[in-house]
Amino acid sequence: MSTAARPERASARLSARTVALYAIGSLGTGGYATLPGLVLTYFLTDNLGVAALAAGLIVTAAKIWDVIIDPLIGAASDRQYAKTGSRRGFMVVGALTLPVLFALTFAVPPSWGPFAGGISVFLAFLATATSFSLFQVPYVALPAELTSGYDERTRLLGWRVVVLTAAILLFGAGGPELRSAGSDQVSGYLLMGIVAGLAIGVGMLVASRTADAAAHRPEAGERPAVTPPAGFREQYAAGVRTLRRSQPFRALLGTFLLQALATGTMLAAAQYVATWVLRSEDAVTLVFLALVGPALIAAPAWTALARRIGKERAFAIASILFTVAAAMLVLAAWMPGTWMYSTIGFAGVAYAGLQSLPMAMLPDVISHDERTSGRGRAGTFTGVWTAGETVGFALGATAVSLTLAATGYVSTVAGATAQQPDAAITGIVLSFSILPALLMVASLLTLRRYRLRRADIDA
Repeated sequence: MSTAARPERASARLSARTVALYAIGSLGTGGYATLPGLVLTYFLTDNLGVAALAAGLIVTAAKIWDVIIDPLIGAASDRQYAKTGSRRGFMVVGALTLPVLFALTFAVPPSWGPFAGGISVFLAFLATATSFSLFQVPYVALPAELTSGYDERTRLLGWRVVVLTAAILLFGAGGPELRSAGSDQVSGYLLMGIVAGLAIGVGMLVASRTADAAAHRPEAGERPAVTPPAGFREQYAAGVRTLRRSQPFRALLGTFLLQALATGTMLAAAQYVATWVLRSEDAVTLVFLALVGPALIAAPAWTALARRIGKERAFAIASILFTVAAAMLVLAAWMPGTWMYSTIGFAGVAYAGLQSLPMAMLPDVISHDERTSGRGRAGTFTGVWTAGETVGFALGATAVSLTLAATGYVSTVAGATAQQPDAAITGIVLSFSILPALLMVASLLTLRRYRLRRADIDA
């Protein structure tokens, strides 16, 4: 490929159809990221009677499996791309298998007891996570192959986040409503699992068609400049080499991991905040409306700001705003009330930027590495990236469960009631406020080390 051809490809505008197909994939990724993080730990502790610490370990262990397999899936996706020019095969398998496995995760009845019920949920969620990774890892690799333009990637990921935000609203608010629509908690959770699983699978299947658009770009016909690794050991080694080689990737991944931990902690604590701080299990719907409604409106504004001042600066501004909002929520420990919704809404404005901007920066990191190391490693990058994101969200749930266990939270089975000690209520508030704020502050320190700018990408 000649150097003269690069500017033309960088400025080429993606078709509306390609942008729409790619964005629809966030119906799947948003649903999978939101609903289990919101209700799975609560499902274990307050429906199956699993102890809070054990519930956190179940969710974390399933996520650790993601960390193990994501680099392998990334390398396998690179091999498929080298052979066929497309990453679609893995995406389709994930989309077709996830709905059944997702429904099975919430199909376990309380009558099985905490031990058998916990093991069953763990195995079903483990299989669900595998299906999702088969889709997610190649899906995240596609923007680097769909367009070379700095601003065009921001546009592509900006619209993806609009759909992602709508999906978070749909699943975060609609999931608990589906649960309430059942004749009891057991049938309610099953209904939620079936409907949500189908919706997630459809979004993933539609988005898999975007891989064909990447396959038909001019440079898609070129064979990758590097040979994708074969063998488990070499695939993991390739991921380590990627981290060592790319300083921008280390900085961006560290920032994103810390922020995934922060948002994962808030997500896992949201249902507990609704039940024990706002004193209504159904208030979780309002919490999500407050968080995601403003984000849906703000997503295009972050795209526009990134075009004007650069992605990295806009990302820093969004991170600071989210930190301030999270820290303010600690006041709920002394005076809980409806004022919390407006503060959560303030965090929602920032949350839109936290979702779109790092995902738009990742393709820049990949293309920057390609200039010195050759094409064909996008899957390796996204395998490591997805594993890091998974670690963040998994440890978020773990942090909440450890806090609950340390403060004496009382687990129950479906239909039973319990009175929580004051220390447990305080722990819930801290998990929803101060802990995420501190993690966001740490992420700002790693973001300062990210040095790629527009000129480095469009040069």
